[in-house]
Amino acid sequence: MLISYKYRAYPDATAEARLNTALDTCRWLYNKLLEECTTAREAGITPAMRGMQARIVTLKEKNPFLKDVYSKVLQMVNYTLWSNIRALSQTKKRGRTIGKLRFKSASRYRTLNYNQSGFKIDRGHRSITFSKVGTVPFKMHRPYSGEVKGILITRSGDRWYVIIQAERGPSESKREGRSVGIDVGLNAFAVDSDGAVIENPRFYEHSLDRIRKLQQNIARKQRFSKNWEKTKRKLEEVYEHITNQKNDFLHKLSRQYVDAYVAICVEDLNIKELKENGKSCGLRRSIHSASWGRFYSYLSYKAESAGTNFIQIDPRNTTQMCSNCGSIVKKDLSVRVHDCPYCGFVADRDYNAAVNIHRVGMEQPFEPGEPIPLHHVSVMQVLAMKQEAPPESAG
Repeated sequence: MLISYKYRAYPDATAEARLNTALDTCRWLYNKLLEECTTAREAGITPAMRGMQARIVTLKEKNPFLKDVYSKVLQMVNYTLWSNIRALSQTKKRGRTIGKLRFKSASRYRTLNYNQSGFKIDRGHRSITFSKVGTVPFKMHRPYSGEVKGILITRSGDRWYVIIQAERGPSESKREGRSVGIDVGLNAFAVDSDGAVIENPRFYEHSLDRIRKLQQNIARKQRFSKNWEKTKRKLEEVYEHITNQKNDFLHKLSRQYVDAYVAICVEDLNIKELKENGKSCGLRRSIHSASWGRFYSYLSYKAESAGTNFIQIDPRNTTQMCSNCGSIVKKDLSVRVHDCPYCGFVADRDYNAAVNIHRVGMEQPFEPGEPIPLHHVSVMQVLAMKQEAPPESAG
């Protein structure tokens, strides 16, 4: 499995200028290849990824500035374009309405991909030398392990980050221990079958007033003026802060579950469809802000690397079914208590769902019993956890 480790980078003025130039060059190449693909399709010609790869060679002859960027980085620009084309095609095959790929503006192209070559890591000096860029120091706040397959260097506002992609094999499966079912939601971020109720952090909602005020300030200013750019950077910093808060919370919560259990059961949710079918803008925004998909992703790769079994089950009837007797008890979203008229079992709606998720995931039969007392876990309790140097993400 491929694990990504993200570190803050500190390029000097010369390296930063080269990085910005390389980003602008790669953006130009992306837009040029997209333009030629679009023109070919309009002419009834089906372009191919390999043909576009060969096109880069001829473009370099006519545009010498392309030679200032490492060749593998240019090849990955074409790879990124065709990954986007394939993703769009798959979306269309699923019956959804799609638009066209957009050309990249300067603010939307932020990453250089050094895949397999063109870099050299100096662990002692904590720096990476990139071909045609130079040496970039970085803060290694956690060690990385595995065979390095590539490095991304990305810009976020005024900050730079390097993402080291390393390949590691899965750990041996845990043999003994407890299992758990987790039901994600909006009132509480998650409720599990052991009775833990995880508070929803609502980081975006807490910053919403600040975001709206900055958006209003941007709308009042002349586009691309210094004041416009300054306010826009402030807005980007707010969004980056929210993302960092969210990632910290999700990483620590997923680490707690992976360390505590040998098997974790969750619903196999179609989160994109849930957002599209949301009855209001507020509901869609809340689902997006909750980041269930990212939480599942963190659980999945952490579980694989730790030897924990990660099980996704069909979500049908997990909420409506009585976890005590198996009867279907219909209830809408406003009903927060499961009250079974057939066996008399009364429990919190989300806890009842978590028990069903656990039971189905572990293939256990219905067993009559009493609901356990729920205990609330605050956001601060989750964030107070110290981690044993977990990786940033998996790819």
